Amino acid sequence: MLIRVLPESVAAAIAAGEVVERPASVVKELIENSLDAGARAVEIRVEQGGRSLVEVADNGTGIPPKEVTLAVARYATSKLETVDDLMAITSLGFRGEALASIGAVSRLELVTRASGEQVGTRIVVEAGQIGPVQSIGAAGGTVVRVHDLFYNVPARRKFLKSENTERRRIADLVTRYALAYPNVHFSLVQEGRPSFHSSGRGDRSEVLAAVLGVDSARQMIALPLSDDAPLRVEGYIGEPSVSRANRREMTFFVNGRWIQEASLTAAVGQAYSGLLMVGRHPVVVLLLTIPPEMVDVNVHPAKAEVRFREPDLVFAVVQRIVRSTLLGQSTAPALSLRPGWGGLSESERPGMIQPDWRALGWDGAQPDHHPSVLQTGLPSGGVPLLRAVGQIGASYLVAEGPDGLYLVDQHAAHERILFEQLMESHKRGVLESQILLEPVTVDLSAKDAGLLNEQLDVLRRLGFAVEGFGGRSFRVRSVPSLLSGLDPGQALGAVVAEFEEDETPLLKETEARLAARVCKRASVKAGQVLSLPEQERLLRDLEACRSPRTCPHGRPTMIHLSVEALERQFGRRG
Repeated sequence: MLIRVLPESVAAAIAAGEVVERPASVVKELIENSLDAGARAVEIRVEQGGRSLVEVADNGTGIPPKEVTLAVARYATSKLETVDDLMAITSLGFRGEALASIGAVSRLELVTRASGEQVGTRIVVEAGQIGPVQSIGAAGGTVVRVHDLFYNVPARRKFLKSENTERRRIADLVTRYALAYPNVHFSLVQEGRPSFHSSGRGDRSEVLAAVLGVDSARQMIALPLSDDAPLRVEGYIGEPSVSRANRREMTFFVNGRWIQEASLTAAVGQAYSGLLMVGRHPVVVLLLTIPPEMVDVNVHPAKAEVRFREPDLVFAVVQRIVRSTLLGQSTAPALSLRPGWGGLSESERPGMIQPDWRALGWDGAQPDHHPSVLQTGLPSGGVPLLRAVGQIGASYLVAEGPDGLYLVDQHAAHERILFEQLMESHKRGVLESQILLEPVTVDLSAKDAGLLNEQLDVLRRLGFAVEGFGGRSFRVRSVPSLLSGLDPGQALGAVVAEFEEDETPLLKETEARLAARVCKRASVKAGQVLSLPEQERLLRDLEACRSPRTCPHGRPTMIHLSVEALERQFGRRG
């Protein structure tokens, strides 16, 4: 094949693909341009998830008429002059690619009026073709309207997610920048309805409440402003009780730029080590300020990643500040040694022998998903009739069966019981709900409100009666009977907190998956003391389950130690 120089239109589309991945990419680039222009108010308007329109208006300094054509040209910027300037970037934008890349894959309209100018200027870019400059009446600042994104790149448009998913990504982006710039008024309108706004009064805690909701914001801890030269860290970290099933609520800004940096994620994870359950991740908003020459921001097409000149220093400072703040906010539980084997030293334990774990069925290799679970030849199929013996650590039931000893995780077992009961009632159409004497109003964050709106029908089929009450507020009129012991607002909030924003549209999420999350919240917890009759009842209900050996999420409900294995441990069998 012949080597040829690509046409300008093709080259522009390829370059645009690195900068403009989805509608949220457009919003990000335009917001950063507004912030670089000194805007104190940024208004974003979106239609059809950004497919048909993305509009960003600001009250910044605007663009002089003679520079408007350059502003939409590729590699034209006011923020760099020499290669050396790349080593100390102080602005959010710097490559001169954003407007040109957006204009290459859309119909872009730019209207601006610079400070000191009497009239504004308008220019249109369609599929990379720059139109003439026109004079027009306009307010001070800049308005960029992006129509029909990817209309000339249908393959790219086809791979966009659902409108709901694209709207959530945009809302997520805007709220993060509102947290980083509390002195800027942000307003987001999607499909003609207000979705989010911040006051711009400079109070980050106020923005935090608007983003997370008042209840969640109260559980966030403000970091003391660090003076670890040359790095400054500020922001908020969630109490260990505030956690998520993924890392998407970990927000990092470096010198005002939102980034996704693995080393910062690892530092925060290490700081929370031992304070969160396995598989849970914290909610944090960290803003790092570092001399620009100590960070390279020119390492990612979308400027989503950075490289630190001293990564070990950054890691250590972030880990130490987060960890010390967490420990300073809570008192470590006292260790109480009770009389018996648990309170004796090794020398005071006569006759104690290290168990032969291989004889118990464990080969020494740690299971991939459950590193603390002892794999012990659990009989296939259901479970036999069990007799409750007692409880260990207020978390595990000790039961005797005809073929040995069973240790039952009370939380996982109850999850399985409730799940099968709920799904069976749902299948028979006799799902019981508890109607509330008075409806309870629940306020959610913008993101959670969007997720909940998509799941109202699924929640209704599972026994919730929830309706919108304006903005981000919802009214709960009934809850599933198995959740009747919980506060209705907490019950709904707990279920919403388990929603995951994954690549599959949430409308396709099955009732079974959501039911498993409901049951997780309603089941007895580890640390809950059960009477012997309650233990017996739980075992009877577990025996009646179709799949008694795992919880709905796949964790084992029990460990089995056969009589033969016990006899080998006590030397009764070779």
